[in-house]
Amino acid sequence: MRTFTRMMVGATLSAAGAGAIAFAAAPAASAAPQVCPGLPGQSSSASTCSAKSGPTGLTLAITDNGGKATSTGDNFAGPAAIAMGPGATVTMSGIKPGLAIGIAGPGATVTVDGKNRPVCTGGPAFAGDFQTWQGCRS
Repeated sequence: MRTFTRMMVGATLSAAGAGAIAFAAAPAASAAPQVCPGLPGQSSSASTCSAKSGPTGLTLAITDNGGKATSTGDNFAGPAAIAMGPGATVTMSGIKPGLAIGIAGPGATVTVDGKNRPVCTGGPAFAGDFQTWQGCRS
């Protein structure tokens, strides 16, 4: 079972990385991305991103070119939010043990709450949630 779980985590992170590279490589990027990491018990914020971790959480929010990303987590959760492009919005909540990632392109919205199926709407978007073992794309 451990091998299967590791394989699924690797596949999800590979797909998420490929999506992030595709969004980041899009033309018309104007400024450097903003990165908000949240190590256990820490929080960080910038004008377009925020990350807040409880004592046992690990969070990350990254934005570029007009996106907005928020990530909160605790209880051994690791949510990552990536919003690239005008109107891109990602809201991630980690409440149960597991990784979760949400990536939104221009005009897309991604919401992961850790309880229900992730929601992807608007433009190009992807989410994978190991808290609920579900995902979405648009």
